[in-house]
Amino acid sequence: MSKQQAENQLESILDLNASNVWTVNENEIVALWEEEMKDESFPPYEEKLLNIIRLAYEVVHFDSGNERESAKYTNGEWATFPRTNLNKGMVAIRKRNISRLTDLSYENIRHITAATLLELISRNFGGGWDSIPLSMKDIIESGFEISTTTLPATRLHIAGGTLDRKVADGFEVLEVPKGTWVEAIFAKKKAPATKLRLLMDNEYDEDGNRLQSDDDDDDERDDDREDEVDEDDVQPTDDDTFYSTYAPEADVKDDDDEDTGGLSVLE
Repeated sequence: MSKQQAENQLESILDLNASNVWTVNENEIVALWEEEMKDESFPPYEEKLLNIIRLAYEVVHFDSGNERESAKYTNGEWATFPRTNLNKGMVAIRKRNISRLTDLSYENIRHITAATLLELISRNFGGGWDSIPLSMKDIIESGFEISTTTLPATRLHIAGGTLDRKVADGFEVLEVPKGTWVEAIFAKKKAPATKLRLLMDNEYDEDGNRLQSDDDDDDERDDDREDEVDEDDVQPTDDDTFYSTYAPEADVKDDDDEDTGGLSVLE
């Protein structure tokens, strides 16, 4: 068993997902399903798992008691397994064929070869790379390095030219005739992306408790400073201070006093 096969090998049908469903075969699915269905907690997962299986397989239900119907799915072309609820019949699955560009998806694009991809492109009415819809190009380029060049047929095959250099670099090539010119489409599968994980040194102790960092100390000190009150900034509010800072307005004579020369008017 290769390293990649070992990595793709599932321990349980519950480990099945949209990515790895393309890497397992029918017999593996059947064996894992029948093993897991012995567990009483399995039934609620059946529908979800069948939806995942449908991404890479044709899935049908059939009545095993009907000889004519059963014969369609027990002829060696399909793999079959039961449901925990026998009233739902048997399940038959068959790997989906990728025969058109529209069969490609972000999940299965990494599970085909560059040669298969270029064969699918060649079936696309011979229009070359520009004839492919942008949405399909996005899917293709998520799994493959793609480059193109259009040159006269005589120049394309010059020794040491673009074609020779690309092939030497591991690219597969598709030649699409365009009159006296040829469009060369180069494809090479991208290497699996490596997921980087940032590890913080001494962030946690051996018991899993988060260690206090210098930044934490600074934050705590900032919080303490916010809680502390500067006495110089506090404005006194007692009555004595209020009146000591109060400036009475200048005495203003009443209008009546001005009119009478300061004498009161007797009624």
